[in-house]
Amino acid sequence: MSERPSVMFVCVHNAGRSQMAAAWLAHLAQGAIEVRSAGSAPADQVNPAAVEAMAEVGIDIAAEKPKVLTTEAVKESDVVITMGCGDACPIFPGKRYEDWELVDPAGKNVDGVRPVRDEIKTRVEELIASLLPANA
Repeated sequence: MSERPSVMFVCVHNAGRSQMAAAWLAHLAQGAIEVRSAGSAPADQVNPAAVEAMAEVGIDIAAEKPKVLTTEAVKESDVVITMGCGDACPIFPGKRYEDWELVDPAGKNVDGVRPVRDEIKTRVEELIASLLPANA
């Protein structure tokens, strides 16, 4: 693993779960971990309910844009986290892979997204503790 660990969050549309996870990691790790997110079939925009749910906790993801998953981005990441979507993600030796099974917030209102947001926060806190044990 590199001196500054790098994490890639992957879901199908890169519009909800992976965007929220990336935002939580960037916010909570305060620059100590490089953060990426992408989707195998990116949506046109980030889920508005996810934007609203994150805004409620003081994190602005309104300007984020869904990005396409590339082999290069996976190669450059130390940890690759798929978001329960069964994505075909490139596998490279020496990488840490995790699959987080999370409810898909697509089509849900902010009330339906809040529990997903909160579960992602808990998982991101555990991830940070595993990557930066001295800070735990």
